Amino acid sequence: MTHDPHLAGLPGAILHDEIVPARAPWLHHVNAGQTLRIVDLEGNQAVDFLIYAAHDDAERYSAQDTVAAQGNLFLRTGTKLMSNEGRPLMTIAASAVEYHDTIGGACSVESNSLRYGHHTKCQHACVENFLEANLSEGRGKRDIVANINFFMNVPVEADGALGIVDGISAPGLTVDLKADMDVIVVVSNCPQINNPCNAFNPTPVRMIVSA
Repeated sequence: MTHDPHLAGLPGAILHDEIVPARAPWLHHVNAGQTLRIVDLEGNQAVDFLIYAAHDDAERYSAQDTVAAQGNLFLRTGTKLMSNEGRPLMTIAASAVEYHDTIGGACSVESNSLRYGHHTKCQHACVENFLEANLSEGRGKRDIVANINFFMNVPVEADGALGIVDGISAPGLTVDLKADMDVIVVVSNCPQINNPCNAFNPTPVRMIVSA
């Protein structure tokens, strides 16, 4: 039997194991107590991430509540990802990188055009991925909120300036998220090619759910 290092340390049985192609959306239901592991297969790939409560259409991830609850902009091992109702949706149970971003937002046609020029207007973006995935659950554009960017590096300087710079991940590094309630996870495996969040080359990621 071949040893799979990406499965090492995961609790319980493997319930779902899928490679999400570069630039693609992904949606999955994760029940309370289950663990979702995200594997950055080739390194330096940003994974845009939203969470919705499975049993309440109005409850979803809140960057503001998450930052306020922990008193820090960056998401680390132990961070509880809070909802707009002030309840923990998921907890970062383990992370092979020091921190993750929740202020950089998701790329869109509009932001690409503004930042990088009108020639980028036709490029696929994370907002389109979120929309595509959310449609299967009856959600629309108004349900897209400020998201998490796993593995993305958005440092904040002393004067408040911020920017998207080279990532801090590497091939095979992981982040584990334990569900505190039944949730629906929506991912955009970021298609951005105009800044270094994906090393200008989007690559696949692996999503593993264990009991």
